[in-house]
Amino acid sequence: MNYKVKGAVRRNKNNFIIFGVLWVILSIVLVMPISYSITEATVNENFMMDKFIQGLYESFTKLGMVIGKTFTSSHIGTYLSTLFKFSILYAIFVLIGLIKTAPKHEFADIEHGSSDWSKNGEQYRILSDRKGLILAQNNYLPLDKRGNVNVLVVGRIRIW
Repeated sequence: MNYKVKGAVRRNKNNFIIFGVLWVILSIVLVMPISYSITEATVNENFMMDKFIQGLYESFTKLGMVIGKTFTSSHIGTYLSTLFKFSILYAIFVLIGLIKTAPKHEFADIEHGSSDWSKNGEQYRILSDRKGLILAQNNYLPLDKRGNVNVLVVGRIRIW
């Protein structure tokens, strides 16, 4: 299971900055107008939907005014609670994306045909790391080996 977490982090290392920047932009452009409209539509603890829709349209068109008024004492509580709910929803979507990009098995990103699958030089019981017929980088088929040295090489020869 540890390889899945490491693989997902390795694959999405560059995307974490994008996730953070997108969260900041959405918290300003989306959450601030919604929380401002919620506060304006709530009168005497009663929520008025028609006033919310009208306020939402106005707050999206006058975003600069909304950003200034969001940090007043009457609006900051609603903004923080809305931002918390949005952050939880956003984190769930990011987590789903990370789970989708996790490798399916331990050898998912290893090139086929390379010797990266072997550990601690176990391929050198059969192959040589210094001389012979070249099979892959740092893997040679020794010419003086006794026994079965049949090798199937799958690929193609490119001639320029």
